[in-house]
This record gives sequence, C-alpha cells and structure tokens, in this order.
Amino acid sequence: MSDQDRWLLPEGIEEILPDEARRLEQLRRRLLDQFDVWGYELVMPPLIEYLEALLTGTGRDLDLQTFKLTDQLTGRLMGVRADMTPQAARIDAHYLKREAPVRLCYVGSVLRTRPDVFAGSRELLQIGAELFGHPGPESDVEIAALMLATLEAAGLPELHVDLGHVGVFRGLATAAMLPESLEGELFDALQRKARARVESLFNAATIKPPIRNMLLALLDLNGGRDTLARARTLLKEAPRTVHEALDNLDSVANAIERTGRPVYFDLAELRGYRYYTGVVFSVLAPGQGQAVARGGRYDGIGQAFGRARAATGFSADLRRLLRLTAGNAGMAAAIVAPGDNDPELDQVIAHLRAQGERVIRRLPGSPVSVKTLGGDRELIRQNGQWTVKPV
Repeated sequence: MSDQDRWLLPEGIEEILPDEARRLEQLRRRLLDQFDVWGYELVMPPLIEYLEALLTGTGRDLDLQTFKLTDQLTGRLMGVRADMTPQAARIDAHYLKREAPVRLCYVGSVLRTRPDVFAGSRELLQIGAELFGHPGPESDVEIAALMLATLEAAGLPELHVDLGHVGVFRGLATAAMLPESLEGELFDALQRKARARVESLFNAATIKPPIRNMLLALLDLNGGRDTLARARTLLKEAPRTVHEALDNLDSVANAIERTGRPVYFDLAELRGYRYYTGVVFSVLAPGQGQAVARGGRYDGIGQAFGRARAATGFSADLRRLLRLTAGNAGMAAAIVAPGDNDPELDQVIAHLRAQGERVIRRLPGSPVSVKTLGGDRELIRQNGQWTVKPV
C-alpha cells in the first residue's frame, strides 16, 4: 500500500465523524432509555469470544459471517461477534439463571465477513432487546410492540410489519418426512419464490399429494388480513402444529393491528429458518427495500449453555436508523466563550456546563468566527457582567 492509500479503510468498514457521532450517541441514549422504561436491563457482552460459544446451537447459522482468529494465549479459535443475540442468551442461561422471565437489551458493534446487501456495511452498531423465559404469544406481542415503539422513538413513524411463522413450513416438512438435504433445497426455493424449482424438487421426491399441495400453497399465501383465512382453508389437513402456528400468528397480528399499523403476511418468509422456531417479523419503511428491524422467536437457544429457555427478540442497526432520520437532525447548540484568564469567567462557564450547556472556549491564536467553532451563541462581557448573546 502506498503512502497515499494508507488512509483507506477496508470495504464495508467506515468511520463515524463528529456530527454523525454526536447524533448517533443521542439516538443511542434515547433508545436505551426507551428499553429501560419497558423494564429491559442493559448488558454489555464482549466483542470477542471463543468460537464455540459464539456459534453454539442456533448460533451456527452465523458461521460464514464470523471473522475468526487464534488466541495467542491459549491457541484456541476465537471469533468477533457477528450478532449479539446468542451472547444475550448465554448471559440469561449461564449467568443470571432466573426462574422468572428475563428482559435484556444491548447495543454494540458487530462485525461480519460480508455485507447483507450490495455495497452495505460489514460493521453494524446493533441494538436490540430479548425476552427469555416465556413461551406464549404475549411475549411475541411485547417484543413486536417494543420494536415498533423503538423505531418510532428513532423518528420512523411510517412503518408496516411483515409477519411469518417458520412453524408452518416446519410442520409440513415434518409431515412430508423430507430428507434433510431436500428440506434445505425446498427452503431455499420457497424463500426465493421459485415455483418452477419447488415443483421440480417435488417431482424428484415421493411426497403425497395433500402435503405436496399444501407446501406449494405457501408460495401464494402472502398479502393482507385475508391471508390467514385462506391459509386455514388451504392447510386444513395440515398437522396440529401448523394450526397452532397460525393461531400464534393471528394473536400477534391482532395486537399489532390494534396499534394502527398495517400488517402483511408471508408464509413462505423463512429467513432464519434454521435459527427461528416460531413467529418472525420484519419492519419496512417507505423507500427502503430492506427491513429496518427484524426479530422473532428462537426457543431453545440456551440449551447449549446448560439451560433451554423460551426466547423472542428483535434487533436493528443503529447507524442505519440514524441515516434514515438524518434530515430531522439540527445542529448542536453551543456557546462560544473567550479564552480570557478570568476566575469569574471560569465560574460562569462551569455554571453553564453544569446546567447542560455545551460551552466551547476559544484558544489563543485562533481568531475564527463563532459559527466556525460550531456555536450559535457567544459569551461576552457586557456592562460588567458575563452575558450569553445569540449570533
């Protein structure tokens, strides 16, 4: 690398400069306060762990997204976290060990080997909340409601929710007795809505017509409220677990609709199929092709840490939320003060800062304007008194 290129960062890695960093920190505090009033406790997992802890159980889906390195002290493989959810599950299962439901929240950097979208970032500032220890739809509803309240607090009021349930496909796949390899291929084809590929997979397997037709119907079971009614008709011969999944989906949808948010259903939405175990949800904002927040139920993740627990949660990228609302941000208010060696001035500045004012003191040999220093007011001596004046 030449001297001229030493300032370049790796692709998908970026710095946060002062103005954005200030607004990002303000947003972080606002959202953590939001989690706090809902009763969610903040945890701060480590950035790096032994690889087997990061990728244990359902966390193995993150294998390809995890940067790996060797610990020079032990010779063991370590990983830089690509998602904080498994870490929160470990804290709940191994350290807290509470019998009552546990509500945890977090915010921190995660690093991924490749971006989720073209030209996207590989370093996200992940913020999220997890609810452990309650298997019912009420905890799914709470997480979905908190997710929407969090996005509202971030300044994204125009939202709609996409809902799915991996239990529908999983119940049908179990009834069809699909071999693991075929189940994986079918999952991929359904996710891509590739009807021709789905039909060719059926032709290569011996799947009885009722189950075959129900699996194929998943491709068309998407849309508004009538989707669930159509699903109950088209999947009426499905196993009991499929109908329980539809009931769970209905409960969550009813709660979200009571908030006035539009709900869209997609029963072929199988993102995170190997990770999630129940309802899955994603939130879309106008003009955004990718979801701004995602979540769902992932029961049993704590089993690898010695304690299986029901679990549901959501997460989002704080940087992305900030950039979606950047137009709403104003300049920071600040007072520019002289650099005079004056004890009375020192006291006035200390008092202003104690009141929460941002005070920038001039330095000798730097005769720049108040606005250049980032101020909208100036501290001047007038009639023997130090006074704050707008500029």
